[in-house]
Amino acid sequence: MEATRDSRPDTARRTITAMEERDDRDLVALAVALGAIEVGGPLSTAETTLTILAEGTEVAPTTVDAVRAAIVAGGDPLGAAFYRLRSPVVRRQAGAVYTPATLLDPMVRWTLDQDPIRVIDAGSGSGRYSAAVARAAPSIEVLAIDLDPLATMMTRASLAALGHERSVVLNVDYTKARIPRIDGRTAYLGNPPYLRHHDLPPRTKAWAQAAAKIMGRTISGLAGLHALFYLATAQHGHYGDVGCFVTSGEWLDVNYGRVVRELLLENLGGEAIYVIDPESLPFGETATTAAITCFRVGGKPPKLRLRGVPSVADLPRLDGGQEVTRERLVVASRWSHFIRASKPVPAGYVELGELCRVHRGAVTGSNATWVRRADEGSLPESVLFPSVTRARELFAAGDRLDSLDGLRVVVDLPEDLDELDAESRKQVVAFLRNAKQAGVKKGYIAANRKAWWRVGLRAPAPILATYMARRPPAFVRNEALARHINIAHGIYPRVDLSPAALDRLAHHLRTTVGVAAGRTYSGGLTKFEPKEMERLPVPDVTVMGA
Repeated sequence: MEATRDSRPDTARRTITAMEERDDRDLVALAVALGAIEVGGPLSTAETTLTILAEGTEVAPTTVDAVRAAIVAGGDPLGAAFYRLRSPVVRRQAGAVYTPATLLDPMVRWTLDQDPIRVIDAGSGSGRYSAAVARAAPSIEVLAIDLDPLATMMTRASLAALGHERSVVLNVDYTKARIPRIDGRTAYLGNPPYLRHHDLPPRTKAWAQAAAKIMGRTISGLAGLHALFYLATAQHGHYGDVGCFVTSGEWLDVNYGRVVRELLLENLGGEAIYVIDPESLPFGETATTAAITCFRVGGKPPKLRLRGVPSVADLPRLDGGQEVTRERLVVASRWSHFIRASKPVPAGYVELGELCRVHRGAVTGSNATWVRRADEGSLPESVLFPSVTRARELFAAGDRLDSLDGLRVVVDLPEDLDELDAESRKQVVAFLRNAKQAGVKKGYIAANRKAWWRVGLRAPAPILATYMARRPPAFVRNEALARHINIAHGIYPRVDLSPAALDRLAHHLRTTVGVAAGRTYSGGLTKFEPKEMERLPVPDVTVMGA
């Protein structure tokens, strides 16, 4: 949610605290008292219903005056109250992750520098962007759109408090909104709601498929609502329009984000992308990478500027960045490495990939079948391999895994079962008969193996690493020589490294690698693909004294 400015009057701060203990009716009643009904055009049916439900709720004139003063001073007291009225679960279900002023201010400044006639606040929330534009440029037309009627009532109230007369507020779905064309440039501005594909209704997914097809593109069924906002903007926009959106940065790398990347190289005419380090918590309580994207509708840009930003304090303006050519971006399946590539490797360091290969563990295809407790019996020990099968086993191990005790075993059978002795083969055949009856052979992974029963564990890796968590990865020296499945990466030396060198390497990784080095999703989940881990800078431990 958005952070509020500390410049709010104390009276407004006390008012907000009192409102937190009540319900939406107080917030709606306050919005009405601020003039929400008189601003932004006719109310929707849902907005009208809210005002009816709030009838009879009294709001003290001193409260109205204090909140209005806070809005004029640059705060968002209505959004702050909304943030506390709605639980984190409810906000997450609505995709409500509001923008702090440290991100909003440079976005608004860039947008207004493009000399738009109209600014469209896409997914307005409490109206934070609309209010910022109204303060900075009162003569510009503002069109705010949000599906949540409480959000649009707050937006109306903030615009009313500012006395903005050129406002239209629509309580509709942005992806399907009918936006009238105007003479002059429109700017699209905002923080599209982060709603995962699981939470999107079938009709919204169907719209996305149809809209992408019209534009000659395909869109993954895994695309979240923020990706659909880019698609809708490409439909709404006209040549010369501009846009500035901030979202989670995962679309830079994941498959569902391909449609966003393609749109920026074609229809939306991307100009620049600024990626803020997740460790600086650009979205307040939500640990995720923030990506601010600036675009100009209608062109095929010969290059884009990409810039990594250590913290929101380092982003007073949207400028600078490394220029990456269109040709390189077109063929790249991931874009975040272009941002990291601009960071030089320090003297005396090399990329981890120069010293080691990083391999994800084997995919079993059915852990219920191939992963067992060590004491279950019924299979020969020769086909049972103690393995790390849960990330928490590495987190619990600390610096080194020095015992196989407590680990489960993975059933890893030879491709040719005739390699087994007669008794072992008898046990294995009985085991496979039960697995086959359970349908394991028909699973996708098993069906695509040369021998459906062959998991194919790699040799023990001297260093094991977790690669997906809401915390930095664990790097553990694997002195117990455990195998690993696909919940971990194995780090395998390309050159001969002594045990002492491996210890130094693991210690460096363990003490220096943070979540910012990986790909951070909204919600704080950080992931390291093998190639991403290989790009980590490490001391050259092959050099004496490293």
